[in-house]
Amino acid sequence: MNVRTIISMFLYSLFVIEPAAAQNTKSFQADTARVLRLIDTAERYRFFRPDSVVPYAEKALQLSLSINFKIGELGAYTSLGEHHRISGNYPEALENLFAALRISNEIQDTSRIGATQVFIGITYLNLKEYRTALQYLFQAYSRKDYLPAPVAGFALANIGIAYQEMNMLDSALIYQKIAWALAQPTTMNAGKAFALRELGNIHDLRSQPDSAFYYYRYSLAVTNDLLNIGRTYSRMAMLFHKLGQDDSVIYFANQALLLGQRSLQKPTMLEASSTLSAFYIKNGQLDSAIKYQQLMMTLKDSLFGPEKIRRLQLFAINEQKRLHEVEQKQRKIEQDQKDYKDNLRFYGLLGVLSVFILVGFILYRNNRRQKTANVLLQQQKKQTETTLSELRTTQTQLIQSEKMASLGELTAGIAHEIQNPLNFVNNFSEVNEELLNELKTEAEKGNLDEVKAIAKDIGYNSEKINHHGKRAEAIVKSMLQHSRSSTGVKEPTNINALADEYFRLAYHGLRAKDKSFNATMKTDFDESIAKINIIPQDIGRVILNLINNAFYAASLLPEGGFKDPGYKHEPTVWLSTKKVGDKVLISVRDNGPGIPQKVLDKIFQPFFTTKPTGQGTGLGLSLSYDIVKAHGGEIKVNTKENKGTEFIIELPNKL
Repeated sequence: MNVRTIISMFLYSLFVIEPAAAQNTKSFQADTARVLRLIDTAERYRFFRPDSVVPYAEKALQLSLSINFKIGELGAYTSLGEHHRISGNYPEALENLFAALRISNEIQDTSRIGATQVFIGITYLNLKEYRTALQYLFQAYSRKDYLPAPVAGFALANIGIAYQEMNMLDSALIYQKIAWALAQPTTMNAGKAFALRELGNIHDLRSQPDSAFYYYRYSLAVTNDLLNIGRTYSRMAMLFHKLGQDDSVIYFANQALLLGQRSLQKPTMLEASSTLSAFYIKNGQLDSAIKYQQLMMTLKDSLFGPEKIRRLQLFAINEQKRLHEVEQKQRKIEQDQKDYKDNLRFYGLLGVLSVFILVGFILYRNNRRQKTANVLLQQQKKQTETTLSELRTTQTQLIQSEKMASLGELTAGIAHEIQNPLNFVNNFSEVNEELLNELKTEAEKGNLDEVKAIAKDIGYNSEKINHHGKRAEAIVKSMLQHSRSSTGVKEPTNINALADEYFRLAYHGLRAKDKSFNATMKTDFDESIAKINIIPQDIGRVILNLINNAFYAASLLPEGGFKDPGYKHEPTVWLSTKKVGDKVLISVRDNGPGIPQKVLDKIFQPFFTTKPTGQGTGLGLSLSYDIVKAHGGEIKVNTKENKGTEFIIELPNKL
């Protein structure tokens, strides 16, 4: 890779490494392999045996034409075109590169179309046809998604050179910086050196010599490619000439001239000889000035002489003629297509007219049938509305039935909860009756101290009677709220107190129904939770339903029992609350057998239940889901086989 430029490396990967199209015969495969070897050899000889490039490339072309190997033709034309461009033979370069472009379009290979357009754009750039060069370079860059990054960067760098030559230095600098950014991650040192040198050229034109020298030296440090080194030496010689550093001008210009001769780089030789001629004229050394001026004129004539200009003009005329023929063929194809479409349209209209006649007859016949169908539809509509009304009534009854069923499950728990405060009320009332009798006796005796002590005890007992009376009243009020239809009005509610109330009532209700039922109750309430805005009777029903389900699940043994015969299952239900950001979480967890994965997606569907027939309506979780969603919350479930289930209610934490 020491003397390869970006172009030769890309040509190698594009036309040599890529395998040939699959063919059936061994002979064809052998010929295509030979073509690829010839192109490879031509590319390897480009900079140290340039005279050998053309023979190898032309052999590859002739063999490719004889076996109709399009990839080989494309590679050979491109190799010849680049050789002639670098050598300064621009007419030959364009003829071969446009031939390569035609084949690229023919085989519809976007990557090769873009690469060939890059080479054509650079050729026009060498000819100082900057607008035409930009046209092809931008067309190539529009295919950047199909180009290797170094080639896309090479296109950008040459766009920058075109803007630089047009004295649009700000635009030139932008494109060269992008090209440098694309070149940095690659291992292609020639590409890096190219971009760095062009950045130096821009800073030279902007009268920033220190920056220019920085990029020139950086360019020399990253490569030993003769082409890049020669061009960089030439630009350094020009800058030293501007700065009046005579020794450096002579050294770098002669080095550039020498390297240009070794690599057959006529543009580099022309630039170096021009610098030396100007230098010797300035210093009055006319013999040396004439020598380099003659060399400069010879090189100019070789690159841009009348014969070259005539060939370029002839090429442009032929290319224009070819494009005109292509356009005529395209117009004929388009006209044929238009005629074909017109014929299709005519026969299509005839067909449509026939269809309209047929459809008209069918519509007339169907219209008569439609009238009869409309009468039947009206009757069916009335029946459907009646059925829908009945379904809604049934749904309301089912929902109310579910609410009353949950209330029925609480009845025994309510009785147990109310019995405790009633016992206190009765006991303290009896004690107060005895104390009142004592009070009368002591009052008659005139014993004021005893009267005061007894009165104090009576007052204390009255406070207890009042407290437990209010406790019983609260239980009754809570259950009345549970039983009545929801008002739909939210109110500030202590969620911890609401959850704890239903937890205890549900447990005692189940104990009253089944004396053998027993379970451990564990609570963990977050006391930092303030009141939240909810419909308490609705959320209460949700919590009650989840707690009843948890007690039921906890009382079941895991499927298959436990492997350890000495282990005793202890049904446990956990109830907890927690504030997390702008949400309040209510968790109900059990240590039952868990919910099978096959039914997990169905548990919130109406009428779905895993309980035995007659033990559940299948509406509890469905109603709970709807209530929580109506509050702007979510209800989630986590379950593991033989380890239990956890339901989590998420409610907005706000008043």
